[in-house]
Amino acid sequence: MGYDASIFKAYDIRGIYPQQLDKDIAYRIAQGYVRVFNPTKPIVVGRDVRNSAPTIQAHVIKGLIDAGVDVIDIGLVSTEEFYFTVGNYNYGGGIQVTASHNPKEYIGMKMVQEGVEPISGENGIFDIKSIVESNENILAENKGTVTEKDVLDDFCNYALKWVDTKKLKQIKLVYNPNFGFEGEVIKRLVEIGKLPFDLIALNAEPNGNFPKGRPDPFIPENRPEFVELVKSSHADLGVAWDADADRVFFCADDGTFLDSYFTNRIIIKLMLEKYPNSKIVYDPRYTWALIDATKENGGVPIISRVGHSYIKQMMRQENAVFSGESSGHTYYRDFWYSDTGIIPLLQIAEFISTSSKKLSEIMNPVLQKYLISGEINIEVKDNEKIFRTIEEKYSDAQIDKLDGISIEYQDWRANVRASNTEPIMRLNVEAKSQQLMEEKRDELLSIIRSKYA
Repeated sequence: MGYDASIFKAYDIRGIYPQQLDKDIAYRIAQGYVRVFNPTKPIVVGRDVRNSAPTIQAHVIKGLIDAGVDVIDIGLVSTEEFYFTVGNYNYGGGIQVTASHNPKEYIGMKMVQEGVEPISGENGIFDIKSIVESNENILAENKGTVTEKDVLDDFCNYALKWVDTKKLKQIKLVYNPNFGFEGEVIKRLVEIGKLPFDLIALNAEPNGNFPKGRPDPFIPENRPEFVELVKSSHADLGVAWDADADRVFFCADDGTFLDSYFTNRIIIKLMLEKYPNSKIVYDPRYTWALIDATKENGGVPIISRVGHSYIKQMMRQENAVFSGESSGHTYYRDFWYSDTGIIPLLQIAEFISTSSKKLSEIMNPVLQKYLISGEINIEVKDNEKIFRTIEEKYSDAQIDKLDGISIEYQDWRANVRASNTEPIMRLNVEAKSQQLMEEKRDELLSIIRSKYA
């Protein structure tokens, strides 16, 4: 059959609808899921707000029930609600129809096994690809059944247990779900929990057309509107999610957009207060602030390769209680090692409610201590040449090759790694001063962009 095999990525399935990923491919992917994992319990199927999602979800469900698998249809949900459903009710796995923060023309799928264990290129995605290419039909004598289930209230009640709601003080909160479903989640959460939040909405109505472009708050051009509303409304806190709400970002009361690298320090402190002497997983992009926060609060820092499947695997292996990526993903052991956008919000809200300082006052010293470049992406042709050149130039550094190449000195460090899905090199630099960070950033960029780019 003719189709674009590039839709099968390292961590999920994603492509343009319907040119790359249409209803027939969706049906075959679902059939491949059954062939590879042979589920004996019902499979959860949900979807995000994209206009193509209902069609793709319907054909995923058809592919599953034709193969004799029972389906729990949870409809329009955030990806964290999907993870919650698979884990909380002990279902046999699931498929969430979503293209996360990609532009509106994309659609895709995130898949998990029983126990919310992620399915990636290393443990199933490419096996499913082989089934799709084989054109095999799996038609059971007894078709599966479909049961519709509304999980929003159950999810909200679960999330509220993560904090002491009695400690929450009046908080003026700007929330920006980027036209995804998380706006409905936060409104229902406040209603059920009777939370003292004064909600100020931005881009809050679910809209699969994403009228303001790519629904990704991490893109710098998507931040000004959000930051300005936090400042102009004199809010205590701003929160923004990508379209499927598995990534979360915060804005301080003074309008400072906070990289997750910094807010994760707060969550590490809270998690280690709750679970003393526990392990925290971090990745090599930025490390100093996370290692310091972990050690300062009596925890044990554990490094992992970048990517949700690697991080979740390391967390399971080490029984780590938390991991946070600078890309906005936050993972919790007690949330089935999965990412969530609501639990971090509740934790940060409780933290500022019990603090005598504003969030900006708490974060400013941290921002001045740990200077970072922000992730810089460069199109390249020869990864290995670049890695070799960097290793030779900085041969007196502490060098680590867990993921790309990390070079570390006493006053600065950097990580250079190849993208898993694109011909792109990703650069992250941190230093003890802004001047040094900029100097080393430009130095490394010059190497990467030279004859090798």
